[in-house]
Amino acid sequence: MLVFEAKLRGTNEQYVILDEMIRTALFVRNSCLRHWMDNKGVNRYDLNKYCKVLREQFEWCKKLSAQAGQASAERAWSAIARFFDNCKKKVPGKKGFPKFKKHQTHGSVEYKVDGWVLSDDRLTITFRDGFKAGTFRMWGTRDLHFYQKEQIKRVSVVRRADGYYVQFSIDQERNEQHKPTNRMLGIDVGLNHFYTDSDGNKVENPRF
Repeated sequence: MLVFEAKLRGTNEQYVILDEMIRTALFVRNSCLRHWMDNKGVNRYDLNKYCKVLREQFEWCKKLSAQAGQASAERAWSAIARFFDNCKKKVPGKKGFPKFKKHQTHGSVEYKVDGWVLSDDRLTITFRDGFKAGTFRMWGTRDLHFYQKEQIKRVSVVRRADGYYVQFSIDQERNEQHKPTNRMLGIDVGLNHFYTDSDGNKVENPRF
């Protein structure tokens, strides 16, 4: 999986909407965590179902696309699973019990394949879920031209101190071809030299 990042350029009104999107995703994540704490035996699939309950209870939660809500639930479960894994492995010290996250300078909301549209020239992205953040210009998307839109599996909006960014997670397998040389090489590690290979090449010991 490859990740490309670009800075979003929009209006101040659009940035306020992006902040609402991130706050809502954080609310879903924390609510799922609370649901797990209050109900014994809750698993990953239960948290995904709980997203629907939140959408029914809170009208403004419907603005966030269903898949973005599920992605927030998955974040909550990742924290839970990491805690269980640390307990199982008997990691010394604190096991990392899941904690509620606060609204801070840094934050993000993650979309899957819906809720956004990328322009054909890869210069703009439009968020079209219930928040209607609109179209943003992107700075730093040159590498996106080498990949098909179908390869983009997730899109994340990230808030930092210097602005808002969009990250594209692209499904791409790295296939490195190695041609066999049909040669064998022996290495002798010694005191005078770091090592000497069978071709007579020597590497000196590092001196500090």
